[in-house]
Amino acid sequence: MASLGTIISGTVLLFVLIILTSAIKIVKEYERAVIFRLGRVVGARGPGLFFIIPIFEKAYIVDLRTRVLDVPVQETITRDNVPVKVNAVVYFRVVDPVKAVTQVANYIVATSQIAQTTLRSVIGQAHLDELLSEREKLNMELQKIIDEATDPWGIKVTTVEIKDVELPAGMQRAMAKQAEAERERRARITLAEAERQAAEKLREAAEIISEHPMALQLRTLQTISDVSSDKSNIIVLTLPMEMLKLFRSLSDTADAVKAKLEKEAEKE
Repeated sequence: MASLGTIISGTVLLFVLIILTSAIKIVKEYERAVIFRLGRVVGARGPGLFFIIPIFEKAYIVDLRTRVLDVPVQETITRDNVPVKVNAVVYFRVVDPVKAVTQVANYIVATSQIAQTTLRSVIGQAHLDELLSEREKLNMELQKIIDEATDPWGIKVTTVEIKDVELPAGMQRAMAKQAEAERERRARITLAEAERQAAEKLREAAEIISEHPMALQLRTLQTISDVSSDKSNIIVLTLPMEMLKLFRSLSDTADAVKAKLEKEAEKE
């Protein structure tokens, strides 16, 4: 009888220890425990040490840290009928653990599905140029839509980033040709602008030379000096029109003097 009583006492003590152990709960700083009592929510507890009523209460642990959700590649068509493949990344966290447990079966899967459908919808309403050049605007729009959809579940979406945009090979070649044509256009505009500026400078120089004829002679002498530094060059001098007029005037004067002298000699 003593041995039987000892066994029963040990069994009862073990049972009590198991119950007490299950009644003690410890949650970390970044966790919360949602308590159900007889199937009804009584609130969230933690962090730290607390007790629950065994059998009558049950605790579900919820992680409050920010989670990173990788949205798989989504195939969609932009508003201007260009097929693209887009993937994104979503950063979210639980702000209301009670809603995260009671309002949705699996908040991680639900957020992933919302992110995928929203990504396809937003990309389908945007033009290809917006997708390539205004990605920040699309990121903000995605974050707003997903955050509003997950708010009833106690989820806060903090950031949504479009990671990569994959275009068809034909579209990539067309965009490369467009970029090359744009660079060629800019180069031609730059060359034309340089020609215009050079023409303006030459016009100003011509006006200065027309007002000061000696400037042309000084420029000619300077050019000859620059060319003469290389002995292999052949220098051909060009005379200004003013010098030709001077030589013609001197020649006419000499002819007139000679004719006058000849007439005087004949008279004598």
